[in-house]
Amino acid sequence: MKIGLALGSGGPRGLAHVGVLKVLLSHGIQPDIIAGTSIGALIGGAYATLGSIEEVELLAYSADMKAVLSALFDPSLRTGIIKGQKATQFLREKIGDADIASLSPTFFAVATDISTGEPVVFDRGSLVDAIRASVSIPLMFQPVNVGGRLLADGGLTQVVPVKVAHEHGADVVIAVNLNARLAEPLLPDQRWPGVLRRVAGQSIAVLQYNLARENCRDADIVIAPDVYGIGWDSFWKPAPVIEGGEQATLAMLPRILEKLGR
Repeated sequence: MKIGLALGSGGPRGLAHVGVLKVLLSHGIQPDIIAGTSIGALIGGAYATLGSIEEVELLAYSADMKAVLSALFDPSLRTGIIKGQKATQFLREKIGDADIASLSPTFFAVATDISTGEPVVFDRGSLVDAIRASVSIPLMFQPVNVGGRLLADGGLTQVVPVKVAHEHGADVVIAVNLNARLAEPLLPDQRWPGVLRRVAGQSIAVLQYNLARENCRDADIVIAPDVYGIGWDSFWKPAPVIEGGEQATLAMLPRILEKLGR
């Protein structure tokens, strides 16, 4: 039985994926296939190339504010406010740049062709280039030109890449959904500076919520860490988010073991 792990998108909430992997591996549940979108591609790819979730966790704890901001301070006035070249170099220094086809467990990263609206699945080639494409949040990062295709965040098409894991041979897919519920709702009488930004943000969250729910329909198990309200500063304060992933996985562990016949 091949076990697939679908790691979803969610920005800094994606550090919960570290906690998920820690618990699964500590209970002898080794994924044969990992499919990752956006931050899920980053965590999944780092684990697949380093071969140790402890090393991935150490990287998470070692990424202080100065290092993260330095990697992101790469301004552009074109198709995104961040070029992404410094972030790419940062990744190469931290995890190397293996050929995806050589990784074990088998790994897939999902990006989106913004010209056609189709998902693009990386199954070979540069790991860092695949991650860079998968995490290219629209307007924040410049899209990546790969083979003449302009690629952006995989979360535009597959917030949780369950389908990718199934299509590439997984018999059982464990999905990690970081968009399983919405944050606190907007109220009709709310009036304050910045309400338009809140409405825009909530609108995007609704789209992600519904797409994630649809993506997870074919998952055998869905882990939904309670990591809402997490800000970007979590990249240098990762402990609560990682712990959220651990707790959610422990809560689902009996069902996971039952599904795996253990």
